[in-house]
Amino acid sequence: MQKTITVPFMLLGILFNVCLVASNLLESKVIQVWGVTATAGLLVFPVSYIINDCIAEVWGYKKARLIIWSGFASNFLVIGFSQLAVLLPAAPFWEGEEGFNFVFNMAPRIAVASLIAFLAGSFLNAYVMSKMKVASGGKHFSLRAIASTLAGESVDSLIFFPVAFIGLIPPEELLLMIGTQAVLKSLYEVLILPVTIRVVKHIKKIDGNDVYDMDTSYNPLRVRDI
Repeated sequence: MQKTITVPFMLLGILFNVCLVASNLLESKVIQVWGVTATAGLLVFPVSYIINDCIAEVWGYKKARLIIWSGFASNFLVIGFSQLAVLLPAAPFWEGEEGFNFVFNMAPRIAVASLIAFLAGSFLNAYVMSKMKVASGGKHFSLRAIASTLAGESVDSLIFFPVAFIGLIPPEELLLMIGTQAVLKSLYEVLILPVTIRVVKHIKKIDGNDVYDMDTSYNPLRVRDI
């Protein structure tokens, strides 16, 4: 497998990082639509799993591992800079301090919850996608994409919500949110699957990659092994 970074991979990596950072900021708001309670991060976060599927399918687990850790680092930096902004004194005439601090003062707890859940869910997603691809000989992409996302999203929700919101949201509502988020995020994957399939086929055609992880180490810490 080539170790160069191609333009399609770079663009997907950038989009992956943007979606992750945006979703973590949006997690601060709890929304309710048609009686269903969720966080606003639901609008963006599933896209990161779709990109994860694309990267694992086209370039393999090693490149997925690289992009997962880059997302982790990007979000960590955003949280660090936001906390510095919170600590700096506001201008006397600025009236947005309360709202700004509400969002970003929650960020450390949400970031810890999100990053732990993100790492567990994303690596599981990439692992399942990779293993199923080898086992199926590259067939049944739709099944692999749905199964890997369902596994990753379930673990993500099981970790994120208790760590981020326990003590802030009633337990029964928290359990409902865990189940709802996992189902809705996976449904998101199913609905957009036709687009994902076309994107993957197009990338394979123009990039010339279609990696099978035959002798790949699945150790999440082997970041240099790309």
